[in-house]
Amino acid sequence: MSLRTTTSADYVEDVSPGTGALAPRAWYAVSDAKSLSLNGDWRFRLSATADAEDDSFAAQGYDAGDWAEVTVPGHWVLQGDGAFGSPIYTNHLYPFPVDPPRVPTENPTGDHLRVFDLPEDWPGDGGAVLRFDGVESCARVWLNGTELGEFKGSRLPHEFAVGQLLKPAQNVLAVRVHQWSAGSYLEDQDQWWLPGIFRDVTLLHRPAGAAGDFFVHASYDHTTGEGTLRVDSDVDGRVSVPALDIDVATGEPVTVPVEPWSAETPKLYDGELVTPGERVPLRIGFRTVVLEDGLIKVNGRAILFKGVNRHEWHPEKGRALDLVTMREDVLLMKRHNLNAVRTSHYPPHPAFLDLCDEYGLWVVDECDLETHGFTEQAWRDNPVDDDRWTPALLDRAARMVERDKNHPSVVFWSLGNEAGTGRGLTAMAEWIHGRDSSRLVHYEGDWNCRDTDVYSRMYASHEEVERIGRAVDGGTHKRRQLPFIQCEYGHAMGNGPGGIADYQQIFERYERLQGGFIWEWIDHGITHPELGYAYGGDFGEELHDGNFVCDGLIFPDRQPSPGLVEYKKVIEPVRIEGDGTGGTVRVTNAYDFADLSHLRFEFSHSVDGLPTGAHTLTVPALAPGESAEVKLPAAPDGQGEEVLWTVRALLAEDTPWGPKGHEVAWGQGTVAPRTPVAVAASARPVREERLITLGPATFDARSGAPRTICGLDVSGLRLDVWRATTDNDDGASWQDDTRYGVLWRGLGLHRMRHRLDGVESTDDALTVRTRVAPAAAEVGLRTVYRWTSDGTLLKLTVSVTPEGDWTVPLPRLGIRFGLPADTAREVLYFGGSGEAYPDTRAASMLGQWTPGIDDLHTPYVRPQENGARADVRWAELGGLRIEGDPEFWFSARRWTNEQLDAARHLTDLTPGDTLWINLDHGQHGIGSQSCGPGPLPQYFLTVEPTEFSFVFSVTE
Repeated sequence: MSLRTTTSADYVEDVSPGTGALAPRAWYAVSDAKSLSLNGDWRFRLSATADAEDDSFAAQGYDAGDWAEVTVPGHWVLQGDGAFGSPIYTNHLYPFPVDPPRVPTENPTGDHLRVFDLPEDWPGDGGAVLRFDGVESCARVWLNGTELGEFKGSRLPHEFAVGQLLKPAQNVLAVRVHQWSAGSYLEDQDQWWLPGIFRDVTLLHRPAGAAGDFFVHASYDHTTGEGTLRVDSDVDGRVSVPALDIDVATGEPVTVPVEPWSAETPKLYDGELVTPGERVPLRIGFRTVVLEDGLIKVNGRAILFKGVNRHEWHPEKGRALDLVTMREDVLLMKRHNLNAVRTSHYPPHPAFLDLCDEYGLWVVDECDLETHGFTEQAWRDNPVDDDRWTPALLDRAARMVERDKNHPSVVFWSLGNEAGTGRGLTAMAEWIHGRDSSRLVHYEGDWNCRDTDVYSRMYASHEEVERIGRAVDGGTHKRRQLPFIQCEYGHAMGNGPGGIADYQQIFERYERLQGGFIWEWIDHGITHPELGYAYGGDFGEELHDGNFVCDGLIFPDRQPSPGLVEYKKVIEPVRIEGDGTGGTVRVTNAYDFADLSHLRFEFSHSVDGLPTGAHTLTVPALAPGESAEVKLPAAPDGQGEEVLWTVRALLAEDTPWGPKGHEVAWGQGTVAPRTPVAVAASARPVREERLITLGPATFDARSGAPRTICGLDVSGLRLDVWRATTDNDDGASWQDDTRYGVLWRGLGLHRMRHRLDGVESTDDALTVRTRVAPAAAEVGLRTVYRWTSDGTLLKLTVSVTPEGDWTVPLPRLGIRFGLPADTAREVLYFGGSGEAYPDTRAASMLGQWTPGIDDLHTPYVRPQENGARADVRWAELGGLRIEGDPEFWFSARRWTNEQLDAARHLTDLTPGDTLWINLDHGQHGIGSQSCGPGPLPQYFLTVEPTEFSFVFSVTE
């Protein structure tokens, strides 16, 4: 006979959700009942295994004087300067052997102690509840030596009744937290694994007759303009809404005229639930969500999601977010025209949903569930198709729905993410549909839409989305009758995402397509003293997915990336389009609900990129979907210079999320095009022993390479086809599609060789003939540099002729050269306003700009190609003017493309003695192939015969 050894930690591997916790209920931040925050400094002891230490620490009188301290909310691996272990990042691989529900013996376990006194005014009657809003991944709890229970479900609240255990002073709260548990198999969510008590811990007084659970039902009838309110409550009481003259008993419906809630017009009514023992403030938004005519409709109108996926993140605190940070996120979203958030892949801190209610964002509230790692074994043993795990799944669904059900911003419940399919998901969907029929159910993995109310996909290509819009994509009959959303698209990893304007055009073309959610909101870089921001592998993880965790529209410090600026323009709620003549513009209201009365329109002309003065443009207060033709004032005479019109839609008054004058949308067009500068080839090259002089330049007599141009030393001027590959160039390792970054490197485009074939000096030109090609390949680029001058201006014409069978596009095509590092601290140029590439240039506003040289660099967490300015007519720096024919991409950086390519972190980039300039005729598109599709064919930089020119002169 063999005996299995049991330990006090057996619960860690139990598939049940836990024991001892109260039933889930609605969350609310405040009431007139007393509460005590237990956040702050806690005593902390870390053990290597789940049962390494006994539980005597939970007893009163235990001496923890030699323990360390951690801050709660917090993750212990982000505290203690590495003394408490390190973060682990994986995208989907479990960082432990897959043997559900077993976890490793090496299971970091943190014992937490908090000694507290009750406030002097703490009531002596009634009960009390101890609430944990988030603990990863499994916790066992004691109060004053009495075990309360244990729980799993890291991003969900758990409450325990503790009224009989409290003492006026010296209460000892003990919490044992395990990094790994059976629950970890349900939380494989493409994020850092960060154990700890990372959300609030609160003691709540529960007086006799206190409100228990309650459900605010607030629907809106768009045909009558009336709202119906009913508040169901476990404890009978009354509900009042003074602004609506409502004062009714709980459970009693009342119908009155109201202003509806929407993400665009987030009208909230202040109310109050009063029970015999408690008064609870309510913020009520009236809205109705239905699936009707195959569309998601709110308040009778189909809506278009212009959304983002949002993991919770702070570069120093991880997922322990405070209210200030959450508000900053919401304000950034609103100021960049976003109207929706998917809470990937778990319910957020509940205060975030309060902010979504207040400022106006549609929310897809996602359950704390993902089992992505089971793809490695073809979903064998997947918990969502194993009845033993169903109680845990239903517990997670209930804790999400009950906690968040009173938020008008929540329009979808999502079952989770990338968990395959199975009976457990069906059970969750059935329970949610039964509990709350006022919202729809989402789950991307259910392609047959058995359990869901919407057809959802991630990273479907433009072509497939178009087919879905046309309803020619196949699938079940039920699926073809449902609306479609891209719950993830536009992978914002590094430089990108590209192609989102093309997606938006498709979304707006077909009614069935109701938008999508960019992946994702923020780069999850961790502040690091040597690396700047750390990503996967920087902590010595056994398994990791590198910088795949840095895939956001904002950087870790919450500064917007060019991707967010691009997205703001792509989804702007007002369309301003010219007629091609500069005489009129067509203004279209692209809001779902709001008219344009909250905006004022500002008009200006510019000559050679300089505005001539702003004027008010009268635009009607168009209703959603309406358009109007608006006549523009007469344009000034540009005397041969380029004349543009610009119309901007600005907030007319301060709003809760943006100040008066905040730019919501803009449009721009040409009135008169520019005339490129002409250079007569009248100067003759003059040869000396080692130099050739032509106009304002000197050249090496042997190689034909320029040594000085307009008085500046020039080095290394030659054709350049390489760029430091972006994450989207390199693509994802699992993709079958063509990954051009891999192909470029395989062909050797990062190590091109330049062969000099001849230097020819004639009466009117200096011509340098070369062949540029990679080693070990027979393809090449015949490149001719032809220099001409009129004595003052210097013109370079570059002719490129491909040789061999080129099967891949080029990364870039242009010239690169070096100037002394102290040439300039800033550059003045006429072109696009910010970083832009062929499929990321919607937000590039033409004008004259004066960025610092260092401001031209975009600080992607993993360095890569960045900072190009598009449509540049001319640029000036250090007394040198460069004009292009045609327009060009301009870059300037204090390191070479090769150094940029080799860097893994920003701290690897060290400014040198040379300022490197790229003048590009072409760039390859960006796409989002770091997880999604690559660039569309129209954004390929195809290898073909090409000619382009630059004119150099001294600035005036």
